[in-house]
Amino acid sequence: MPRPIWSGTISFGLVAIPVKLFNGVSKKSVSFNQLDERTMSRIKLKKVSAETGDEVPDEHIVKGYEVSKGRYVVVEPDELEPFIPAATRSIDLEEFVDLDEIDPVYFDSPYIAAPDGALKPYKLLASAMEEAGKVGIARFVMRNKQYVAALRPVDGTLMISTMVYADEVVDPQTIDELDGLAGVEVSSKEVAMAEALVASLSGPFEPERYHDSYRQQVVELIERKAAGEVFEAPEPAAAAPQVVDLMAALEASVQAAKAARARHPAGAADDPPAPRKARRSA
Repeated sequence: MPRPIWSGTISFGLVAIPVKLFNGVSKKSVSFNQLDERTMSRIKLKKVSAETGDEVPDEHIVKGYEVSKGRYVVVEPDELEPFIPAATRSIDLEEFVDLDEIDPVYFDSPYIAAPDGALKPYKLLASAMEEAGKVGIARFVMRNKQYVAALRPVDGTLMISTMVYADEVVDPQTIDELDGLAGVEVSSKEVAMAEALVASLSGPFEPERYHDSYRQQVVELIERKAAGEVFEAPEPAAAAPQVVDLMAALEASVQAAKAARARHPAGAADDPPAPRKARRSA
């Protein structure tokens, strides 16, 4: 059963709604330990000096920030103390915005905000936000770190997603490989064919269709080896062919997508719209 990781109140104006936060996702991965193959004992990592190679005890380890190559500024814990945000136990809603105004790049970690006893005000807030189609932008402190977050209703439940700050988002203009896009020209026929491909692959988002095949295969490998079975690794996937003729590749992709949809029980009746006719250039 999930356990709350934070408790406090959602506050806006003079209203305070007690809530508990639960992790919104439970990430799954396969973790390995490093072992000594001779004894099968685990490997321990030691903190050693890069200069002498000697192990350094914890009492001699300090925090340092590298300001230039090989030059560090040491910061003591008591110097950082005044900057640690106060644990107010409050999710302070500062404004409400439309969800489509928030670029998904800003979303970070999701949490579920569950009512902590006060059911009616919780439901009232969720219903009001749902009716208005709004998302609340809030600030709160968790584990001595201040977050900006988006509070949004999902089928009557309040979800809260921490967000990255604007100065943490990478500006695409700083990536040299994108510079040449402005000078690339595509014909209206190519755009129409690409649109047809998009249409042929369009459908409702069904997250349960997607699986971590790598993790599933690794777990199967471990289970078979643990049971003493012989595991035969699958053949590596063939490399995708390089695109030589863009239009030919688009047309082949559209036909393949149509064929795949026709084989799907729910997709046979939904033929994608025909590509728009190319406009003649003046």
